[in-house]
Amino acid sequence: MADATEVAETPEPLEDPASIGDSLAEIKETTASKKPPPETSHDIRVRTLVISSFWAIVILLGLPVWWWTTSIHRSRLPLQEMLEWADGKACKPTFPLQIIVDAPSLSENEAQHLVRTTQHALDDLNEFSAHHLRLNLHEPLTIFNQSLPNQNQDGSNHNYPQDKSGGTGEVALTVRLNQIEGTGAVRAELQPHSSILDVFHPANQVVSTSSSSSVLANTIASKLQELFAEEQASVAYTLISNQPHSNGQYSSIGGGQVSPSSPSNSSPIREQRSSLSRTLSPGLADKLARRTTRSLKYAPTYHITISLFTPMSTPSSWDIESAIDEYLSPLLASFSISNFTVDTQVQLYATFSPSIQQPQHDPNLGIWTLRKEDLSGFVNAAEWPLSPSIGEGPTLNFVLYVPSEQMSPLMVKDSHAISWLVPQWGGITILNPSLELEASKSRSNLSKAAIRPALLVFSHQLLSLLGAPESPSSFPLQLQTLTRVRAASLLLSASSTMGSLARLTVALPSIAIPENVAIAVDTTLSHLRATCVSLTEGRFNDALEHARIAEAEAEKGFFDKSMVGQVYFPDEHKVAVYLPLLGPVGVPLVMSALKEIRRYWKASER
Repeated sequence: MADATEVAETPEPLEDPASIGDSLAEIKETTASKKPPPETSHDIRVRTLVISSFWAIVILLGLPVWWWTTSIHRSRLPLQEMLEWADGKACKPTFPLQIIVDAPSLSENEAQHLVRTTQHALDDLNEFSAHHLRLNLHEPLTIFNQSLPNQNQDGSNHNYPQDKSGGTGEVALTVRLNQIEGTGAVRAELQPHSSILDVFHPANQVVSTSSSSSVLANTIASKLQELFAEEQASVAYTLISNQPHSNGQYSSIGGGQVSPSSPSNSSPIREQRSSLSRTLSPGLADKLARRTTRSLKYAPTYHITISLFTPMSTPSSWDIESAIDEYLSPLLASFSISNFTVDTQVQLYATFSPSIQQPQHDPNLGIWTLRKEDLSGFVNAAEWPLSPSIGEGPTLNFVLYVPSEQMSPLMVKDSHAISWLVPQWGGITILNPSLELEASKSRSNLSKAAIRPALLVFSHQLLSLLGAPESPSSFPLQLQTLTRVRAASLLLSASSTMGSLARLTVALPSIAIPENVAIAVDTTLSHLRATCVSLTEGRFNDALEHARIAEAEAEKGFFDKSMVGQVYFPDEHKVAVYLPLLGPVGVPLVMSALKEIRRYWKASER
């Protein structure tokens, strides 16, 4: 067996590090010297077409779609006319009141001369040209075709006599001359339930046709000025409160008023403001301001809720339906400028609000008293079921509170009043069992006679909440005054809202103006013009109706939900939305376009 010889393999020696470095350097030089193969013209053309196609899609398709889907529709609005209404340049309200003089005991010449003389005396007494009385002689054949103007249920007169200028107007008052025998002073009596002023005069007080003045004419003029003095002040206060001042601000703002950019301080407006200021004394202005704060805004429909609250289990019923029919319904029926709905409720075990101090007993007078500062919190809103609003119109709450026998009689401290008014809410009356319920046969039921004093108080409180004036004493005249004042207030409120909408449209060019807003603006301006014409012609019921529609349409247009949403959508929000979307797509497109432009520029230089 042959011997096997083992041969050990010896590893090759490692290369020198210096030689390795040289090898790497040679590899780098070889790699650097190599360049990518040149692009063919076909490849360059394909790349250019690809980039161009992307940009074509963005410009020809993307931008139009984006513009169409994000564009804001802005209907055209008559901005200049809207601003003119807001600044009082489009209409200067006037209130010509038609006064009819019925003088059956005078000859035609004497009656006409009396009307002219009385008119001159009235013009001398009147310092407010926007509200003026115009006397016309009662002429059955040419004016009424009747002996006397017809009276409506509310005592108001809606016949339209023809005045000297050819216009028509509602009769505000009829002056009826009655000649008496003997001698004596001229006296005037206003009918409480009709718009008639009876003037009683002796025969020797008839004005001579050759005289320029007389006691009878001066007496009639003074009485007429006295009757309509509060109305003149109310109209003047309404116009002053809603006119723009020299700095462009409004005293009374409606419908989201925005400060106007161009103040109206023209000479006619300054003269009118001076005339209005002379009509109002500081004390009278404060009185009218309190009335405005106390009364509700005009509405075509009001909801009345009459509630009976007592902390006991009795009375649990009341003859409220028959009491309303006899004591309250005639007033509501005569209030022709608004409609009313009435509902009633009874709440037993009604406790006082914990936020007020409990009534304190006065041992000297033997009565329980409420502090005056607790009257505003008398209603326990947490437990008493009083609805704040029912339907579209505002709700008037009238509360009849019957205290327990242990805590009666209950009165207001110091004044000893048992009723008070809550501004813009309603009224509260306390019916003390020890005083009013002793005559009742049953303590568990309130009779109509027991409810009568409370309903009479509620009637007066209702008139106060509706803004009815305190004078004159004739309810038809009070209703006419309220009609004219409400028409002026709604006219100015709608005009102010139009100015606010116009300034908002100019200040926010990115806000949407839908077509329904433009329609509301056109409707508002149309009814504003109709209101102004109706006021000038003395048709105040028509003016109130047009002003009500104008004010409702103006509020509808200004508070449109699409416009309100755009007000709170600033440009910074748009940038925050678009930047994360357009950044990743736009940067590659822009960089590739710049590279292609640079390549083309270098190729053209060669």
